[in-house]
Parts: sequence; structure tokens; C-alpha cells
Amino acid sequence: MQRVVVITPAERVVTLDQAKQHLRVDGDDDDALIGAFIDAATAHIDGPDGWLGRAIGEQTLEAGLDGFIYDPISLPYPPVLEIINIVYDDPAGVERVLDPSNYEIRDGVIGTAWGKSWPSTRACRGHSRSVRITYQAGYVTVPAPIIVAILLMVGDMYRNRETAGSGVMSKVPMSVSADALLQPFRVYT
Repeated sequence: MQRVVVITPAERVVTLDQAKQHLRVDGDDDDALIGAFIDAATAHIDGPDGWLGRAIGEQTLEAGLDGFIYDPISLPYPPVLEIINIVYDDPAGVERVLDPSNYEIRDGVIGTAWGKSWPSTRACRGHSRSVRITYQAGYVTVPAPIIVAILLMVGDMYRNRETAGSGVMSKVPMSVSADALLQPFRVYT
């Protein structure tokens, strides 16, 4: 079982200026509100808690596993850009860094290198996170349909504030158009 946490969140993939241009807003009075809508729309679809099941902007994630029980290991929230490190607790509970020559990565999947095997890890009851894989995920250039979908959601929230006020938001509005733009990118598990 993998548990993923965000170590370094992504920068905004839609800028305040882009959103204001989309909304046709010239002044600065609503900047904080528009920024909050950008953040809410992005959070709704991005990363471990997002509807898309993928990383949008470049971010650092850490996947925790109960051990090296799978080969290969498929990393969630693609696209995977780079493995930063793989750390594991050996049977004595000592934290170790796995030498990169022991594994290979292809299309977000990590497998043992030819002639190598995964090391033994500490055995625990329940969820142990005895293996921690830190990796960069997200798009270097975010696809245009994702940007447009975020702008559509921001527009819906800006124009329909009674369902998306500045307080607690129960659901981020997603129009049929935004849904259609995002569907090709959605990861189903």
C-alpha cells in the first residue's frame, strides 16, 4: 500500500494575470479572491488529493511503502520526472539510502536493475512506511486543456459566488466543458 505526501507543492500553474484576463478584470480589488479561486480549482484536480489522480505542476512527492513487496513499483500521480532518492529501513531499523545502480525507472515504474534484488526491510505490524521514495512529478509545460479547465472553474466560482464564497467551499464547481477538457488526463485506479 502506498501513501503519498506532498513534500514541496507546485507553483501556481495559472497566474493571477491569466485569470484576470480570462475574467476581464482590470482592477486589483479582487486579486486575493481570484487567487483563492485559482488555488481552490487547482487543488481540486492536482496531486494526491486531486480529482485527476496526477500531478499537474512540478512538485516533490514522497511515496511510502510497507516494504519492497512489488517489483516493479508503479509510482502514483504521473508524470514522474525524476527519482530523488529511495530510502528504506533495514531489518535492524537503520535508515539507508538505496544506491541508484540497484534500480531502473521507465515511464514512472521502478524496477530492480539487471542482476539486482530489493534489499530486506524492517518488518512492522500495520503500515510501516519502511520504504520512502522521493520523486519529482508534474508537467514541465502544463497542457493547455488543463490550464483552460482551471480558468473555466475560476470563472464559474467568480461569477457564481453564492456557491463558491470566500468561506469554506464544499464543492468546486466543474462545468461540462472543464470535465471534458480534463477527462483525457484523468488517471483511474
